[in-house]
Amino acid sequence: MSKPYSYHASSDSAAALSSPPNNTVTWRDFVALTKPGILRSNLIAAFAGFWVASGWHLQYATLLWTLLGTTLVMASACVFNNFFDRELDTKMARTKERALPTGKMSPTVVMWYAIILGAAGFGVLFGFSGLLAGLFGIIGFVVYVFIYTLWLKRSSTWSTSVGAISGAMPPLIGYVAVTGKVDLAAIMLFALLFLWQPPHFWALGIRRVEEYRAAGYPLLPVVKGIQRTKYQMIPYLVALLPIPVLMYMYDYTGMWFLVIGELLSVGWLVITLMGIRSNEDVDGWAKRVFLFSINYLTVSLIVMILDTVHK
Repeated sequence: MSKPYSYHASSDSAAALSSPPNNTVTWRDFVALTKPGILRSNLIAAFAGFWVASGWHLQYATLLWTLLGTTLVMASACVFNNFFDRELDTKMARTKERALPTGKMSPTVVMWYAIILGAAGFGVLFGFSGLLAGLFGIIGFVVYVFIYTLWLKRSSTWSTSVGAISGAMPPLIGYVAVTGKVDLAAIMLFALLFLWQPPHFWALGIRRVEEYRAAGYPLLPVVKGIQRTKYQMIPYLVALLPIPVLMYMYDYTGMWFLVIGELLSVGWLVITLMGIRSNEDVDGWAKRVFLFSINYLTVSLIVMILDTVHK
């Protein structure tokens, strides 16, 4: 395993981080700190969970409060991630131009921004979405900020798999906001998002393996190699195969999600398997897998929403 990242920043990085912002801070900088791309995908997942539980009989006020609370909690976790990773971000081309690594924003301002977002988000979830929704929000937040960001991301190849727990919380939050309980549908929604994340992120990791190596991240392709990472994607993709079947068998979704969800799962598995023995350019293969994974999640959730069984 590669050496975990040290908390001792270089003198140049420390000076940049402690210096006042060089440019005027705009609202776009605050939005960027929340990682809008992550928020969008997880918001769709939360909506899907709420919709499956509602069976087309939506409680619109609860839906809006749940989406708002989930968004605020996720935004807080992402801002804390930016805050704690500000030194690591100076080492990667993908992240070194963010507001904190460049010194454009003060770490103190960013920390308070994260605290305010989190307090508001948990207040909304506990106040309007129920105890279980609030508790799952806490689990996702703690796993992402403390277990993933501060611990495993810097020390273990397990960071991606364990961190996937937090990414699988939004559909669970949406579901229990309606039902107030965890049942098979809630477990399937959690499993879909949990199993999707590692192969999705490892495909990106393979494409940027040298950046992660230079930054000191013990990501799986850095520590165990690209071929081992390809093999490790397979169990997650195989485990996705039963989910559309179970959702159909237990009358949560209809035939459309069974067929399209299964075809997407098989397609992703086939594309991944084709790259294991192929002499194809690794970057090209990883790019194709990464893009397919994004479309897989988007289409799966949309079809699931449209094909939820009326109750």
